[in-house]
Amino acid sequence: MSAFGRILQFVRAMTARVSVDDGQYISAHLNAEEQKIFFAMSVPDQVHSLRTAYTIERLVIEDKRGVDREFLIRCALLHDVGRKAGDLTVMGKVFCVLVTTFAPKFADRLEINGNRALYVYHHHAELGGQKLQKIGLFKEAKIIAKHHAPPKPDDPLELKLLRLADNEN
Repeated sequence: MSAFGRILQFVRAMTARVSVDDGQYISAHLNAEEQKIFFAMSVPDQVHSLRTAYTIERLVIEDKRGVDREFLIRCALLHDVGRKAGDLTVMGKVFCVLVTTFAPKFADRLEINGNRALYVYHHHAELGGQKLQKIGLFKEAKIIAKHHAPPKPDDPLELKLLRLADNEN
């Protein structure tokens, strides 16, 4: 992501609010158990996930390859549930982005020595996949657990679209 993109992401996180319309959208696409883990995320992560879902809707319309729209919206809304509120504050995420970008070996040492924020930042995709498996969302868990893994030529289209939407937001 570009420096401008990161700045925009920071501003969005600092001003994040879930609107009544957003709440209705969440209720339309997630059941009560899924909503419980969605709302366990911080508000900035909730808003980021909503923006990712709205982007998925646009991409599915543009793509026209017959992907499962509801499945992808659910994946987008739940893709960051590996980070629950309190795991990683906005400033904690800024720290993680900066130290990982500019001092990756130092970031690795901090993580190995127990820095929870860096652990969650680096492993939230897998953590989210584990949470989703526990509630029976195995197909979603498989996609979400890999959404930050390096792309492979045989990645499913759903994973490619989720990555694209996530990177736009």
